[in-house]
Amino acid sequence: MSKVCQLTGKKVISGNNVSHSKRRTKRKFYPNLITKKFYIPEEDRHITLKISTSSLRTINKIGISAAIKRAKAKGYLK
Repeated sequence: MSKVCQLTGKKVISGNNVSHSKRRTKRKFYPNLITKKFYIPEEDRHITLKISTSSLRTINKIGISAAIKRAKAKGYLK
């Protein structure tokens, strides 16, 4: 699987390593992803998502149903 959050769309971005002498070499910044299983009571089933830890905080705040609805509206989740 690719390194993309299924709820927020966060993905790998590129940048530079900067040495003490200000020499720049390319590097990648990876999102902090976890694979987590959630229970959706409306559908009475479990779903496994690959999400970033920041979206896990959002799920704790607004709930899994609202987070999935928001992700579908933005086109991140099918």
